[in-house]
Amino acid sequence: MEHPARLTVGVVGAGRVGAVLGAALARAGHRVTGAYAVSDASRARAADLLPDVPLADVATIVGAAELVVLAVPDDALADLVAGLTATGAWQAGQMVVHTSGRHGVGVLEPARRHHVLPLALHPAMTFTGTAMDLDRLADCAFGVTTDEVLRPVAEALVVEMGGDPVWVAEADRAAYHAALAHGANHLVTLTSEAMDLLSRAGVEQPRRVLGPLMRAALDNALRMGDAALTGPVARGDVGTVEDHLRELDRLSPEIRRTYVALARATALRALDSGRLRPAAAEPLLDTLSDQER
Repeated sequence: MEHPARLTVGVVGAGRVGAVLGAALARAGHRVTGAYAVSDASRARAADLLPDVPLADVATIVGAAELVVLAVPDDALADLVAGLTATGAWQAGQMVVHTSGRHGVGVLEPARRHHVLPLALHPAMTFTGTAMDLDRLADCAFGVTTDEVLRPVAEALVVEMGGDPVWVAEADRAAYHAALAHGANHLVTLTSEAMDLLSRAGVEQPRRVLGPLMRAALDNALRMGDAALTGPVARGDVGTVEDHLRELDRLSPEIRRTYVALARATALRALDSGRLRPAAAEPLLDTLSDQER
């Protein structure tokens, strides 16, 4: 794999992601020449992870860097790129990396017209914004989108940061990001709701009960897919599901709605995968349809 030469790096956005990736690039031998940080938390993070790196305005950072890392919220990225383009901040031949999961390199099209090299490198990880994240990058996949000719350089940068490059086509970027958000973000909601129900059931330490079960379920799901399905929905146990729904109606109508939506999705996947017989699926789906509110 082609390795990029040692580069000067500017980090625009010293948030949890930007500061950590800047530190990872520095650890790989690149030289971080500036960082942009607005909040007190970002300034403290930069001082901790990027010591001796001067804080500066965005134009100064972009002007001094061969590799610019744009680590800003998804919704702010297009306006930032447009603003830097309008002010003529880009330099021909400069590599511009953004860390957004939602966007591919299309969002960098205005900069491309100034002959920059566009790279989208999204780390599929939850960041704390501390030094511990540097070691966790070893287990982190990066969604890589760029021009085919730049793919070796993009993948080399990911490897240098300790990550695992995973190619994502430009047209598939939204689906890629939706999958990660659906899996990770909604897992947090599901876990919190389950712990809330256990608390209402009188369990003093819900995480002790739920933790081993969910860790095993996640491991099984990652290894086996739909074959890992267990429980009353996968068995077509309508009576148990009806008991659950009555109790949820009493305890938490909000959680009940989540349960119904996920139970229907689970039943359909179990049916499609052959784990649930059509004869058992029909009354179960009828019950769940009747219970939707």
